[in-house]
Amino acid sequence: MNTMPRRGIASRARELALASLAVVLLITPAWAHVGNPDVYFQGTAGPYHLIITIRTPQMIPGTADVEILSATPGISKITVVPLYIVGPGAKYPPVGDLLAQAKEDPQYFSGTIWLMESGSWQVRVQVEGARGAGELAVPVPAAARRTLPMQRSLGILLFALMSLLVVAIISIVGAARREATLAPGELPSAERSRRGRWMMLGTAVVVFGVLYFGNSWWNSEASAKARQMIYKPPPLDVSLEPGGKLLLKMGESAWHRTRPETVMTTLMPDHGHLMHLFLIREPGMDRFYHLHPQIVPLEPGLHAMSGISFETDLPAIPAGRYQVFADVVRVSGFPDTMIAEIDLPNIPGVALTGDNSAAASSPLPADSARANGNADPSSARGPHGAVAATVSVTPDGTTAILPDGYEMIWERGTAPFTANHFIWLRFRLETPDGKPVSDSEPYMGMAGHAEIVSSDRSVFAHIHPDGSVAMAALELAQKNSAQGNAAPNALAGVNASGEMGGMEMSMDPRSAEVSFPYGFPKAGEYRLFVQLKRGGTIETGVFDTQVLP
Repeated sequence: MNTMPRRGIASRARELALASLAVVLLITPAWAHVGNPDVYFQGTAGPYHLIITIRTPQMIPGTADVEILSATPGISKITVVPLYIVGPGAKYPPVGDLLAQAKEDPQYFSGTIWLMESGSWQVRVQVEGARGAGELAVPVPAAARRTLPMQRSLGILLFALMSLLVVAIISIVGAARREATLAPGELPSAERSRRGRWMMLGTAVVVFGVLYFGNSWWNSEASAKARQMIYKPPPLDVSLEPGGKLLLKMGESAWHRTRPETVMTTLMPDHGHLMHLFLIREPGMDRFYHLHPQIVPLEPGLHAMSGISFETDLPAIPAGRYQVFADVVRVSGFPDTMIAEIDLPNIPGVALTGDNSAAASSPLPADSARANGNADPSSARGPHGAVAATVSVTPDGTTAILPDGYEMIWERGTAPFTANHFIWLRFRLETPDGKPVSDSEPYMGMAGHAEIVSSDRSVFAHIHPDGSVAMAALELAQKNSAQGNAAPNALAGVNASGEMGGMEMSMDPRSAEVSFPYGFPKAGEYRLFVQLKRGGTIETGVFDTQVLP
């Protein structure tokens, strides 16, 4: 099995999760999502290792679903409480809500919590059990994503009642004009009937006019409220400067500015960089770049609110239209992923250095003909006309053969993936002769990175073995935690046999395997870019998968 249902847990799913339990890292990265509202996290609360899913509401205020699976037996009670990461209230949580323990699986707990405002929240998890007590805090960026439609049955009922009132008002006014001054039993004359009909017509015009203008006013107020409440990332302007330098200008965000205490606008580094930039060529997603622009110093006299700019020298990039995803984290712990598009010519570029990386692969199957037909023949070439080395994938889609001969294997099983179900994404890196690599090393302090993109680019996720929370937010949350012991404390991975021994044994930073907790948010076709580092080389495997409804 590869999936775990959202509601109810079978023991089979629990066994898989425990066998696949992959790891605790030194740090956790930015929650970098487009179309991925749910939070996935694994960490320790005292002696207990927990796998946590938090499904945030579409509208704020709203209720979030919390699901916790413990890899450690003996837990008798789990309580959760939401509070802001920063501010006075972060240190004084109220009494938590008790999660329900599943009868069929005592290591599975679930419940709901209220999130009353948009902003950078944490969910404080307190655990009691046979091994004592423990606590951890999970960062949860919460924001209204859409206005919820009215229930169809309620809409029909209200429309029927409104129609009844309209007919009643028109009829009453017409009857009053026609019969109000008649003596009992006297029938209205033709003239009175005619005046009554005219009065009904005039009343209908007035009533429908009131309804029309009232509806326009209501829509205007609703739109203004939606603009204030519905989250939108800051606008991002991307341009190519002389010399092959990419300039990125963050626009001003009114949504952020109106929430200075719970979101704020100042940026802070996340695992060493203020911005993580991803360029993916459309439509086939056959070129991928993970770069780290530097902030451009403000000119004298300008304030930070005037906008923040980043720039980076581009590596060798073939011509095409590129989707841009830019991740930043704010000092409140709130993450933003800004999106844009840009047309780029062939760029000779500079050599990749530091944490920057790139990958070339074949286009998505559905876009192969279109991508190849629209591409410049030279667009498959790297600097100085050299053909770019590409990642090839075996017919079963589970093994990516990397340009240097190493192989990345996706241990995905045979069960299909379905939307909104928790899964483990497990990968193993092998040498050209088929042996697990022995020279694995952290990539920006983590055992691995995975970028997940839907074929229509409406979903983008940048996840890591600890899940989808922001390192900066995690550190802020742990400062206010009573025990402060939930932060990941070592790189880890499943051992070569796929089994999980003691906690110390699972924390080997040289492991050839890495797992990512995730849940695809909707059905469709996805491409995964999986990044591991060994012997000073950043290896990027490229995989495709279909997700069912």
